[in-house]
Amino acid sequence: MGGLRYITRMSRYQGEQVLVVPREVFEAVGAFNGVRMNPQDYLAAFLQPGVARYMERELAEQSPQYKQLITYAIFCHRGKVLSYARTSKGNESRLHNKMSLGIGGHINPIDGLTASIETYLSCLEREIREEISFTGSATQELLAVINDDTNEVGSVHLGIVHRFELDDDCVRPNEKALAELEFRSLEELGGPLYERLETWSAICVDALRSM
Repeated sequence: MGGLRYITRMSRYQGEQVLVVPREVFEAVGAFNGVRMNPQDYLAAFLQPGVARYMERELAEQSPQYKQLITYAIFCHRGKVLSYARTSKGNESRLHNKMSLGIGGHINPIDGLTASIETYLSCLEREIREEISFTGSATQELLAVINDDTNEVGSVHLGIVHRFELDDDCVRPNEKALAELEFRSLEELGGPLYERLETWSAICVDALRSM
């Protein structure tokens, strides 16, 4: 008899742990689709002791009863916004070939073992450092929360938006997944390129144009 053959399904996320919050907590603060300009209220609720916890991303991606927290930094310079195209070298295949404004990602145990503002900010800084490099100085503000439950990606994620204002436009990508990186006007992003934007970035463009 021939030997038995076993086929093991490997996780696409390789055991990655991500910080999640129960959807019921999000709903208690105020569920919505689109954008809200009171992110401090959501962060305060999410980072209360015992609320957020780490979960295997493989499970979290299939569990809309939880929201994966995503740091989402946008960079501006003299009225223009940094944007880029996601290439096939990125981890999230559902967003390939889309254009994005957001620099950031999931909060992992490397950022901190407990859910706290220190862990959150560590993730924000790490993701920026991994994805882009820029010269000069920057100011930043905690800008918004974005949510979109109309698609499978958005239904399990929640974005916390930070806006950075750079004093020069010298920015370069640190990852091959970021292509066509340049500052573009809101008119361009809201016009010819709008159909290429991922949902969260389209939400951000709409919000910025209304400010």
